Amino acid sequence: MFTSGDNNKELFLGIDGGGSKCKAIVMNENDEILGTGISGPGNPLHGFEQATNSITESAQLALKDAGLEHIQLNELNAGVGLAGVNLPALYDQMKAWQHPFKQMFLAHDLLIACLGAHHSNNGAVIISGTGSCGFSCIDGQEVLIGGHGFPQGDKGSGAWFGLQATKQVLLSLDGIVESSLMNDVLLDKLSCTNATSIVEAIAGKKATFYAQLANLVFDAAEQGDKVALAIVEEGAEYINSIARTLLARKPARISMLGGLTPRLQSCLDKNLQGQLSEPLSAPEVGSVLFARQEILKQQGLSAQQSE
Repeated sequence: MFTSGDNNKELFLGIDGGGSKCKAIVMNENDEILGTGISGPGNPLHGFEQATNSITESAQLALKDAGLEHIQLNELNAGVGLAGVNLPALYDQMKAWQHPFKQMFLAHDLLIACLGAHHSNNGAVIISGTGSCGFSCIDGQEVLIGGHGFPQGDKGSGAWFGLQATKQVLLSLDGIVESSLMNDVLLDKLSCTNATSIVEAIAGKKATFYAQLANLVFDAAEQGDKVALAIVEEGAEYINSIARTLLARKPARISMLGGLTPRLQSCLDKNLQGQLSEPLSAPEVGSVLFARQEILKQQGLSAQQSE
């Protein structure tokens, strides 16, 4: 377990940048987290300048939290895991960034989540937060399942659950399907009175908006609502399918991550639930582990060249 401490002989920065926030940690050579910082969105898909500003700001906040304001960013080796950089164009853009760090080691967010969860290169993760996907890294071989974005993909995610709830409520208000416990909750949450006002309220909304509606599906399902139960069953079966596909590759460990995990994990197939392991650490710790791996590779190459 990582705890706070004051040994900062060699400091590493770990970044986990997503679509809604960017989290940074400062960690020392003894695997102790000295400080944390959180800033705005860190996914370059939503803006390169926004992402780079968030990375820098979260790093500075982490140093401040650790009481290390005297340390400059150019003294830190930074592992930077970002959503969006699985796309080659965004990876190249971020790689070309004139960053303020001593060294920057860039990876996509799924790799650092996997490294953080398992502390090794042999594991798999199922993500169910605003979006959804599966990922495994086994002896350097990476496999991605899903992650195609909302609304065309991301089934079993918070955004997907929220969208399904909205669709069912609109259908019921039109008299096409039966009403459910979700009707009054959604109308109240959106301050709406009918289908037309709901459509006005949701026009142009993004995945993060719909993800905020996901809990009303689970709340209704727990009360025995048939419509909500059907939605939960459909979403859970998709996550079951991801888990089965990942397990077929025989990872040493598999974990489930993301904000929806506490609600959704208990709805999965019981046999699959029994095979899930608790994540060992958060994704930002995975970023530090990634940076250390890359530095060891550099040192190995340097040793070979000097022979």
